[in-house]
Amino acid sequence: MFIELALKGNNKWWRVVTTIILSAGIFIANIIAFFILPQDAIDKSTEMMKSFSNNVALTLNLLPFVFLLGLLFLLVYALHNRSIMSLTTSRSRFDFKRFFFSFGIIVFFIAASFAISYYTDSSEIIWNFNPSKFAVLCILSLLLFPFQIGLEEYLFRGYLMQQIGIAAGNRWTPLLITSVMFGLLHSANPEVAEMGYGVMVFYIGTGFLLGIMTLMDEGMELSLGFHLGNNLMAAILITSEFSALQTDAMFKYSGKVDTADTLNEMIISMLILYPLILFILAKKYKWSNWKEKLTGTIAINKIAPTENLESHE
Repeated sequence: MFIELALKGNNKWWRVVTTIILSAGIFIANIIAFFILPQDAIDKSTEMMKSFSNNVALTLNLLPFVFLLGLLFLLVYALHNRSIMSLTTSRSRFDFKRFFFSFGIIVFFIAASFAISYYTDSSEIIWNFNPSKFAVLCILSLLLFPFQIGLEEYLFRGYLMQQIGIAAGNRWTPLLITSVMFGLLHSANPEVAEMGYGVMVFYIGTGFLLGIMTLMDEGMELSLGFHLGNNLMAAILITSEFSALQTDAMFKYSGKVDTADTLNEMIISMLILYPLILFILAKKYKWSNWKEKLTGTIAINKIAPTENLESHE
């Protein structure tokens, strides 16, 4: 089982703390800075990023994830004496079919919902397509977004899901904590400043969706595919002045945000779309025993720890 795979490694408390601080420190520092820095400093930082071209700003935002994901992998391998595969899935190898199926589902739903919205009322949606800039955007997105979503998934649905699970001795605690933490990670996003903290319901709900995928499927292939598809579409399909990342997308939203209406649409969409996605995945992969997989206890004795762990202390 997925969470129990952490028991194959060395999980001394100082190793866990070191891994979390080094791999997630940038997220923690960013959130702390957002809440303690004066608004003028935050505005100046935002304006500085806007002084760069969209593709340069995107690169600067995403490049740190390349280093941090590599660092997380190194720490798991060197400090915890574990393989990266044990952090990824309970299967013997990565299931690319699962990954691309989940990727395809979210790409389809985002494209379909945008098409319906556009043909219903396109008055505030501008055609923003620039062939050369869009080509560069696509290349950068395909090269860098896998590292960004990889770090978020491997940190929250992988490392923290497993470590909190074996510490708590059950599955519901890591599902709850990692989902809330995933939402808090996005608290400094411009969308939150524009629409208020009500939008955090959407981010936390997305964390629950990805966590349920991981626990029910005993691996992260589905959550990785979903997350990558979602972020790629957010980058290349439509952008706005209050998007987390400003990009040279095909379309641009030019209207002002009606906070109440937007939040209602997001929450209604989440309450309809997310259960539908889980239903499709459950049928395809024949998920069963939901209560045990989402709330059951951790079988600590089912997996033997790595041999001679004491020699590494």
